[in-house]
Amino acid sequence: MLTAGPGWPWVFHVNVPIGVVIAVVLAVLLPARTPAPADRPRLDVLGAVLVTAAGASLIYGLTAAGERGRLSPLTGWLAAAAAVGYTLFVLWQRRARSPLMDVRLLARRPVAVGAFLILMATALMIAVFFLGTFYFQQALGYGALRAGLLFLPVALATMLGANLTGRLLGRWGGRALAVAGLTVAAAGMAVPAVSTNVVSVVAGVAAAAAGTGALFVIASATALGQVAPHEAGIASGIVSTFHEFGASVGAAVMSSVAAASLAGTTLSGFTSGFVVAAVASAAGAVAAALVTTGRRRTA
Repeated sequence: MLTAGPGWPWVFHVNVPIGVVIAVVLAVLLPARTPAPADRPRLDVLGAVLVTAAGASLIYGLTAAGERGRLSPLTGWLAAAAAVGYTLFVLWQRRARSPLMDVRLLARRPVAVGAFLILMATALMIAVFFLGTFYFQQALGYGALRAGLLFLPVALATMLGANLTGRLLGRWGGRALAVAGLTVAAAGMAVPAVSTNVVSVVAGVAAAAAGTGALFVIASATALGQVAPHEAGIASGIVSTFHEFGASVGAAVMSSVAAASLAGTTLSGFTSGFVVAAVASAAGAVAAALVTTGRRRTA
């Protein structure tokens, strides 16, 4: 089982000085006051409350599914609350004078595809860190510093995949790169599913991270590249929301699949987790080939 050293609470304090520096920089760079236009719409408070409550219920429900089971009463009640909340939000947006968003935007193919890709990318990235961290620290008994250093190739691979995708996106188009990214992720996840020695796990999750890094770029470009300028903020918010959903899905699924290994009774749960992630990546590649748009032709 994982044990906490005497200095572990200080890990959470690292964010404090970073937050202070950001607050000071924003206070210096941002204007003190922005003139408000005369026709500025009112804030849709009820819509914001409904969609926030529904989103929180769904994310908490996905997390509870991993901890207490998909058929637990708490999971069921949270899922029902999320469904009711989103239904009320859609109904309210149709009649509100100043709606928070145009819900029809969710039905547009580029936005929907971008939301799907960001959900897949985040779920797979969470799977990489979730399974890798527990395997290094719990199965192998490595300390936090050693485990963190083993994830350095993962971070570098993520940046490499994102950077390379940004350079190739205009030439290859979203479909080819999305399929390639998910295929690379599937191959990477398959490596530790076959062999769980340290080199295999690091190499596999690094390759998977390169594929998911590509998906982050494609998701944003797909969702935001074909919307009007005044809709870009809402489209970006949709992508960000599905980013959080992906994290919840990844954590819930991986904790359920790898439950036995997390309890310290066997290593088979880690293998099963990587197998599930590899299969999900391969299925995502097929779905991306069917729904993602290709390179737009120019006259």
